[in-house]
Amino acid sequence: MVRTDKNGQKGEFKKTTPKDIVYFILPFVSIGFLLLLWYRVSSITSLFPGMVQTYERFLLLLEKPIMRVPFYGHILASLKRVVIALLAAIVVGIAFGTLIGWNKKCDSFFGTVFNFIRPIPPLAWIPLITITFGIGEFPKILIVFIGAVIPIVLNTRAGLLSVEQIYLDVGQLFDANRWQMLWEVAMPCATPAIVAGIKTATSAAWMVVLAAEMLGAKSGVGFLVTRGMDANDMPLVLVAMITIGVIGALLGVITSLIERLICPWMRIK
Repeated sequence: MVRTDKNGQKGEFKKTTPKDIVYFILPFVSIGFLLLLWYRVSSITSLFPGMVQTYERFLLLLEKPIMRVPFYGHILASLKRVVIALLAAIVVGIAFGTLIGWNKKCDSFFGTVFNFIRPIPPLAWIPLITITFGIGEFPKILIVFIGAVIPIVLNTRAGLLSVEQIYLDVGQLFDANRWQMLWEVAMPCATPAIVAGIKTATSAAWMVVLAAEMLGAKSGVGFLVTRGMDANDMPLVLVAMITIGVIGALLGVITSLIERLICPWMRIK
């Protein structure tokens, strides 16, 4: 099919193929399968809340806040912790990843300690952080920071190490100093890897903050899960779980859009 734009130039519309239709339908099929599984499990056992119970509990949650915090307030509390920790992780992670990825001496000195620390799960730090800083707001943000900074450091380092030598040779050909080689040659080449690390860090931060909120928090989506467990309120637990999934999916979409803006050449056609 031929079309004409405002400048009078002709082009072609992309034809819809059967494969495109299948790819469009499959997400709805998967969601339908999940809802069917939910209905089946809830009909087998009364311990698992059904869709109607969950929806009614959601409406009740909107009417009666928990701990005097409205439903959206719990979501904002979790997102606030994630954003603060993620911003700090981006600054520290890119700086430290650049340090060990660009300087071999620093990599030899700091890399060994980092490789020893990075396999430790963020939740394993909870006892030490709790003993040191208590159960206030800072410890929760610190735990999320630990979970978010690791993938950013790893991807920044890997991105710098994967810069092709031909680009560095071109920089040397134009008499670029080491600082110029880093910021004008290496960092642009490593940007896709850094952005991928930030995407991974965002997902990790969202998962870690939910676990951190289960320990001594008075607000947040993770706190709703704990409150539901303590009160044997399974519909509340399920409402919180669905909220976690929806917010996590939205964060994934947002980070993907940011990646397309920063790295348009990485867009899948």
